[in-house]
Amino acid sequence: MRLNFQKVVSIFEVIFKNNNKTLQFALYLNLIIFSFLCNPILIQTHMKRIAVFGSTGSIGTQALDVIKANPQLFSVAVLTAHSNDDLLIQQAIDCRPAIVVIGDEAKYEKVKSALQALDIHVYTGEDALVQVAAMDVYDVLLAGIVGYAGLRSTLAAVEQGKTIALANKETLVVAGDLVTKTAAFTGAKLIPVDSEHSAIFQCLIGENIASIEKIILTASGGPFRGKKPNFLINVRKDHALQHPNWTMGAKISIDSASLMNKGLEMIEAKWLFGLKNEQIEVIVHPQSIIHSMVQFVDGSVKAQMGLPDMKLPIQYALAFPNRITNIFPRLDFRYNETLTFEAADERTFRNLAIATAAMHKGGNAPCIMNAANEIVVDAFLKNKMTFLGMSDVIEKCIEQMPFIANPTLQNYITNDKEARELATELLKEFSL
Repeated sequence: MRLNFQKVVSIFEVIFKNNNKTLQFALYLNLIIFSFLCNPILIQTHMKRIAVFGSTGSIGTQALDVIKANPQLFSVAVLTAHSNDDLLIQQAIDCRPAIVVIGDEAKYEKVKSALQALDIHVYTGEDALVQVAAMDVYDVLLAGIVGYAGLRSTLAAVEQGKTIALANKETLVVAGDLVTKTAAFTGAKLIPVDSEHSAIFQCLIGENIASIEKIILTASGGPFRGKKPNFLINVRKDHALQHPNWTMGAKISIDSASLMNKGLEMIEAKWLFGLKNEQIEVIVHPQSIIHSMVQFVDGSVKAQMGLPDMKLPIQYALAFPNRITNIFPRLDFRYNETLTFEAADERTFRNLAIATAAMHKGGNAPCIMNAANEIVVDAFLKNKMTFLGMSDVIEKCIEQMPFIANPTLQNYITNDKEARELATELLKEFSL
């Protein structure tokens, strides 16, 4: 059986004209799943060429480990980094991609000179990222650039109908409506890499999307689980970076400590799976064994479980729709006897409440929130502001910025810039 893509697009055109968002996104997710599972052409019969955007970050380096462990299945077509030129050069020498992009233009000559003896094209700048993302030189784009910086390149790939292994949640937080609508019309496929969204995606294979009652995103609680404001007022970055279960980059580690990461994931899930706000729930699960769950209309619950290792969802996204053998550590229930759950403390960790409110408000509110959050996290990592002060700045930015109910891409770009400027100004009230 083969998927009649043009017929699906025709159905989409009718649904979009009627502005039925529930049907829009339910059909979109079904398009992703069934276009892979029902079309034999899309089952992997050749080596996949992977473009690793953000190759020197935590997700990027782990993705390269997965690729190197499966040379018969994957090759590296593109590597990009913002400023870590030394690691990018070493990765390019090891992996021999066709294209390398260094975002920092000041480091272009060094990278180009180091790779001139190899058959590698070297580019620089943000525009180069967008141009390369639109090229027909790869099969799967691993979107691992951190934060808003990954939006334009990911959207360029979506516009070309590419398959994207999406680790950059901010793309959907900022412009989820635009990205998913574009993907629906171009046939682009967004395969989630975040462990929680990968879990939900895996639980939905073979299911009718309309039968979802709710999804349950699990949170470890981070390094400060159970702590109160009188403790958090004194914490610094060294404490916040010590996640109990996961090894992650600095920005996501701080987001996890403040529970902003879970708020971002709620908004990402809304767009990935076409959910209503009230269908998304967060629960703290300190062991990080259950990565997320889906509860269906008949009351049954599916959960995806495993040890906390980002290489597993990365491998799943790159290999989808296949599963491939690996030597990752296995979950042994004899030594994981207790799984516990508790409600998130939104009064102490206000970022989760702020993100939930932004999700319900919609429009440009999540874009403003994300921009402000990136500014305050950077300031916190530089020891320029308090942990609790981050929430105050984010909340004030959302309150003071004009609300736009139906933003365009240009609105998102402008709002991101203006929210960063406002957050930077507000930092003065909460600086150390």
